[in-house]
This record gives sequence, structure tokens and C-alpha cells, in this order.
Amino acid sequence: MGGDDESDGRSSSKDAKEKAASRAAQVSEHLDASKQGSGRRRRRKAQDDALPADYSDVLGQLQKLRDFAANPDTSKTGYIRHREAGKLWVRDRIDQLLDKGSFREIGSVTGKVKWKQTGPLTEEAEQFQPSNNINGFGTLDGRRICFSADDFTIRAGHADGALFAKTVYMEKLALRLKLPNIKLVDGSSGGGSVTTIETNGYAYIPPMDGAHQVIQQLNAGIPNLGAALGTAIGLGAARLVVCHFSVMAGDVGSLFNAGPQVVANATFEEGLSFSELGGPAVHCTNGTIDNLAANEVDCFRQIRTVLSYLPNCGTQIPPVVTSDDPVDRPSPELRTLIPRKRERMYNARKMITTIVDNSSFFEIGALWGRTTIVGLARLGGKPVGIIANNPEVATGALDTLGSQKIARHLKFCDVFNIPILQFVDVPGYAIGTVAERTATMRWGVELWKSYYSTTVPLFNVLVRKVYGVAGGLMVECRDPHFRVAWPSGEWGSLPLAGGIDVGHAAELRKIEKEKGLEARKERYRELDTMYRRLMNPVRTANMFSAEEIIDPADTRRVVSEWCRWVYETELPERVIKRTTGQLQPTFA
Repeated sequence: MGGDDESDGRSSSKDAKEKAASRAAQVSEHLDASKQGSGRRRRRKAQDDALPADYSDVLGQLQKLRDFAANPDTSKTGYIRHREAGKLWVRDRIDQLLDKGSFREIGSVTGKVKWKQTGPLTEEAEQFQPSNNINGFGTLDGRRICFSADDFTIRAGHADGALFAKTVYMEKLALRLKLPNIKLVDGSSGGGSVTTIETNGYAYIPPMDGAHQVIQQLNAGIPNLGAALGTAIGLGAARLVVCHFSVMAGDVGSLFNAGPQVVANATFEEGLSFSELGGPAVHCTNGTIDNLAANEVDCFRQIRTVLSYLPNCGTQIPPVVTSDDPVDRPSPELRTLIPRKRERMYNARKMITTIVDNSSFFEIGALWGRTTIVGLARLGGKPVGIIANNPEVATGALDTLGSQKIARHLKFCDVFNIPILQFVDVPGYAIGTVAERTATMRWGVELWKSYYSTTVPLFNVLVRKVYGVAGGLMVECRDPHFRVAWPSGEWGSLPLAGGIDVGHAAELRKIEKEKGLEARKERYRELDTMYRRLMNPVRTANMFSAEEIIDPADTRRVVSEWCRWVYETELPERVIKRTTGQLQPTFA
């Protein structure tokens, strides 16, 4: 038994050794095969190794193209003429506009490249013409924004193959991300030239890519702010003018539907300069462009200032800042601002700047629609819109441009949830042949529509005159009213000057016929005295037609209390309605 067990043990040990040896031989063969195969793979990989594993070749190409874009060819005619005209280069503009180090470009290597092959699978860029429109992100005073900027040195800003795609993409991003959209225009911004026909081999029907997104932004209260930093032509001009706020550099800016050469062929107006055709003297005075700036840097300053009053979109409350100007600060100088003699004028801008926070008033459209004054300011650090009649121009009567200017500002404030402080001194609509020829009533009715279709909170200070339909629509457009009057207030269907002649025409004619001209004048003076006594504003307050007459010195305190209430109570509710779609104001 024991021998058998020993024999069996030896047999098992032998089997194990044989299996081990067999396994070792298999592994050895496998390793040899692997070495041979590995050698073949290494030879294949050695060929692939011409392309680095870390993709440094691709990264190098990207960096080289970006270096090309950041360092223009200063010997090219386009660049030389651009600089000779006194204009900043596009990337210098971006550096001046944005906070330092915040520039993040989108489409940084978009453009036309001349490639040189350096190997079977490798190539390098010899030349690069970047897209003539730069797009991206940045910050203005810490606020993130989208922007686009034309490069006039490349094909005078005319469309290239990617310009439409880039600008439309940025319009979509601004809409989706709810970020302010800043547009620096110097060229056609997407408008092509006749050479495009040769390039494409056909003439296209003009597209309007991105137009829907622009209108959506305007109505959503996403700030669109634009600057004319050179020649804004065709579609470029349209992209600028459609903005909520536009400004033109006075030293280099111009804007037109078509340039001097096209105009000369079409209308035979020859020899026009850019400035004569569409410079600041033209478009900053007719309402096409809101504001005039001294230069490009001043354009950037104005854009920053306007943005500081605006939310990123209409579902937000305007940004509030800290103010060291006491809201209960009295202003006794206002007691004598309005002359007792009604024919005399006063400085309405002084009235505005006295009441709002110190140095906070920013006027919009000072050079056009001059019968009215509009702008932005703050009360206790809270943004408010400002509307005022300007008695120093046509006594503040609402003419065509004045009505257009107020209507635009009402919509502006409505989409941005900015409450409006309004100073009313309106003798009525402008009258006379010029007023009739310029469709004053048409635009006066459009203003009526704007007052009654906008819903942003509005507070009226009845400074002096409130007459006729013009006065009524300005002060009766909210229910309930938020308004106070000054002791200088007067109101009615017609001003006394002219109103007495109309209301007592028969009586005055009879007196003149029977008793002579002097008797007629004496009766007129009697009527004038009587009406002025009866028009004592206290009598109006007795009947609660003027809700409250206040000391002008207390105006800042009163309007600041209203503004605080609006920001604490009404604006939060308004934002909820905007968010849920119950309230949908429109700018465009």
C-alpha cells in the first residue's frame, strides 16, 4: 500500500513538471511572437509619430493664425488709410472698451488661409486674412457682455464668407444667455459688394440672417448698444440704428444708406464727403443716432454709462448703486426757478439735475427733438428715466421730433423696467404751417399710443403748463395717478393767450364794433385778470383735480419716496409678470 502511494506521488510530481514545462514553452513562444509583432507595430507607429501625440502641431497652427490676426500688416493700403483717418484699429478699440484682460474671442481663426504643405500629413499657414468682424465676450465695469466689432482695414468692412455666421451666432448667444450686446460699427457689417457676385458665381437675394434674434433681444430688454466709429453703411447702419442706444464719434463717424459714389450715380449729387452725406451734423440732429460723442473713447464712455442704468434683460430689476446724496435733501432754489411772468423761460436741465442724485443725469438725444429732454438718472441710487418739456425751445410744445423722442424713451424704459420721472410744462402740440407739414398730429397720436400702451410706473411733476390733448395724454396715462403740482402750475383746454380770443370772439368783436379798439382791449384785460384769478392752482386742488400741490423745495424727497416704493413693491411684481409672460412690453 505504502509503495503504491509513493509511486502515485512520483507520477503526480512528474505530470506537474511536464505541464509547467509545456506552459513555459507556450509563454516563451508567445513572447517571441509579441516581440516580432511589436517590432512591426513600432515601425507603423514611427510613421505616425510625425504627428505629435499632444496635438502641438494643431495648437501651433492655431497660435500662428491668432498671431497673424493680432499683428496686422501695417504696409497694406487699408490699414494705412484707416490710421491716417485718425481711427483706432479694431483690436485697439476692443482693448479700450473692455475691462483689461477680459477679452474672449469667438471665431478667432475664422478667415482665409494660404497653406503650405510641409509633409505628407502636415502643413503650415503662410498667410492669413482674418474675418473683418471680431466677436466675443468681455466685461464692462465687471459686467459680462457680448460684442461685435468691425475691422474696416479688411475689405472696408464688407461681408466675408464667415461674417454672417459669426454675427448671427453672437445674436443667438446674447438672446440665450441674456447678456448685453455691444456693437462697434465701422463698415457694412454684413453688407456685401458687387465683387461678391464674381466670388460666388451668382447674385444672391439679400438675406437678413439674425434679424429675428435682434428684434427678440430688443423686446426682451437685452441691452443693444451701438457706436458708429467710422462709416456705417447699409446693413451696418441698420444694425446700429436699431439699437436701444446709439452714439457716433464726432471726429470719424458717419452713416448712410449708400456711399458718395453710389449716391452720385443715383441722384447726381456729386462730390459729397462722408460728413456731408451722413456725418454727425446730419444724423445726431434728426434722431437717426441718439448721441454725439467727441471721439471713439467718448463713445466707449457713453456706452458704459448707459449700460450702468440697465439690467441684463427685462426679467431683472435695474441695478441699484450706493448714493451719498441724501434723498431728503431740500432744494430751496427751486422755489424761484419758474418765473412769475409766464412768458419767461427757465433752465429745465437745472431743474432735473437739482432733483436727481448728484452727477447722475445722462441726457439722451440732446441735439434732436429739442422741444423735449429725455435721459437717465438716479434717485437714492435707483435708476429712473427722465422726461421733460423744454420751455427754451418753442416753449416746450410737442412737435414731430419731440413726440418721436418721448415715444422712443417710453418704450426704452418700459422694456428695461425703469420707472419714469416726468416734468410737465407743455402748452400743447406745436401749431402752424411747419407743424402741419411735418405731421405733428400723426406723431402726436403715436405718442398717445406709447403713453397708454406702456405700463412702467410714471410719476408726474406738473411744473407749469398742462394744456390740451398733449397735456392730457402726458399726465392722465396711468391709473391711479402718481403726480404732484408746483405752485407755478396752470392748466386747461387752451392757454389764455389765444384762448380768450376764441372763447369770447363774438363779445370782443361786438365791443370793438360798437365802442372801438381801446374798449375791446380793456375788456380783454378784464377777462384775462378774471381767468388768471380763477386759475389759481389752489382752486384746482380744492376740487381734487390736482391731487397735491407741494413746495418745490421738497420735490426730491417726494419723488424719492415714490421711487423707493416702486423698487420695493411694484418692480418685483412686474418682473414676475415678465417672467411668466403676463407682461410683454415691446420696443420694436
